[in-house]
Amino acid sequence: MNLANSGLNQIAEALDNREMSSVELCEDYLTRIDDAEQLNAFITIDREGAIENARQVDENRQSGASLGPLAGIPIAHKDIFCTKGLLTSCGSRILSNFISPYSATVVERLSAAGAITIGKTNMDEFAMGSSSEHSYYRPVLNPWDTTRVPGGSSGGSAAAVAAGLIPAATGTDTGGSIRQPAALCGITGIKPSYGRASRFGMIAFASSLDQAGIFARSAKDAALLLDSMCGYDPKDSTSLDIPPPQCTQKLETPLDGLRIGIPEEYFTAGLDAKVAEIVQRALKEYESLGATLIDVKLPNSDAAIPCYYVIAPAEASSNLSRFDGVRYGYRSEHGESLAQMYRKTRSEGFGPEVRRRIMIGTYVLSHGYYDAYYVKAQRVRRLISNDYSRVFETCDLIMGPTTPTTAFEIGAKMSDPVLMYLNDVYTAAVNLAGLPAISIPAGFDELGLPVGLHIVAPYLEEARLLQAAHLYQKHTDYHLATPDLVT
Repeated sequence: MNLANSGLNQIAEALDNREMSSVELCEDYLTRIDDAEQLNAFITIDREGAIENARQVDENRQSGASLGPLAGIPIAHKDIFCTKGLLTSCGSRILSNFISPYSATVVERLSAAGAITIGKTNMDEFAMGSSSEHSYYRPVLNPWDTTRVPGGSSGGSAAAVAAGLIPAATGTDTGGSIRQPAALCGITGIKPSYGRASRFGMIAFASSLDQAGIFARSAKDAALLLDSMCGYDPKDSTSLDIPPPQCTQKLETPLDGLRIGIPEEYFTAGLDAKVAEIVQRALKEYESLGATLIDVKLPNSDAAIPCYYVIAPAEASSNLSRFDGVRYGYRSEHGESLAQMYRKTRSEGFGPEVRRRIMIGTYVLSHGYYDAYYVKAQRVRRLISNDYSRVFETCDLIMGPTTPTTAFEIGAKMSDPVLMYLNDVYTAAVNLAGLPAISIPAGFDELGLPVGLHIVAPYLEEARLLQAAHLYQKHTDYHLATPDLVT
């Protein structure tokens, strides 16, 4: 079996047919991870734990015990998910010694489905970034071109799946942090509706925007994982008390009369011409499959980035105040008083991008500026959400580019934060509205770099989203492509 582009269903079938054992599968993936160490996709590898869990699955399979849909399949978790007994660092120095005493609900549910945690993936510190360069553990490299970024903040997970180091991985998406790296790495990445997946044990960046999601090779694989990890969680006050979406059961349902909205605001200055061409070609493919393309307008979409970069830092400044060096994590040795210890710990423990966002957030929440910035941003957020509601009265899905360009060179945007933030220009609005969205591979530019197609669905319509993505992937093979690094 070629592990580089094997899907979860193929792997599960091979395990069921005794073509390989779970232990052998884990050992093969661990070897692949070692061979691709230069990508810096992982922060932690749980070799002993993975092999022991795989051995247990093999014994259960041999005895005829009932097994979950992911039994014996290794996956990785973004290092923002608390994982019992393992380092959970959020890519930050301030948590570089934190061993979690419990596991996030997402981790527990995927484990209950039989998945084996093989390690924790690298990321932008506290999920703040669009390139995975803002990590205490050094940048992640894109397997399609190691001089370029894999996207962020979930770049480690995206790079690991794209390079075939693991068949699937978790990520988090606050403003595009699953979909953007999925596009730049040429894989499938889905962010479900806000509230679909529990946020318990997922270290918070911006609580009203963060959502757990999945990286996989295909929409079919993503559906299997999403069904396993979603569902109500009483430990999360934002969790929706509704059943899981059951996407796998609906994947082959015909999409007769599919109406696709094409926002005119997505195809303007700032979008790379080759990316636009490839996305238009993907839209024509849908049209050839029977879909109808409808021109729509999202008039407040240009306000999404400034709105997001008021709300997200404001929430981050509150959430990150818990990291003070007193109870857990890194503590500076240079403070002579409690106040100095706080300042030194945070200035030494947080990287420059995290400090920048904390300061922005504190500013917009401060007396005299709260109404001018934070309250106004929340009003704009409602306008953005209303735009989507209005558009979905006339169409079933919205499609466009995931990112304005393909992967850029490492270091190219580090000196210009605003230029970096614009990488999320097509994705951030979806988080502000709490909608589900997916990025799927749609082709390659003249340099051989992947281009992603962004698909947005109405609230709680993950099944429709994955149906549409699966339909496209049944008629194209971009999702099967692997970088030259992979063998």
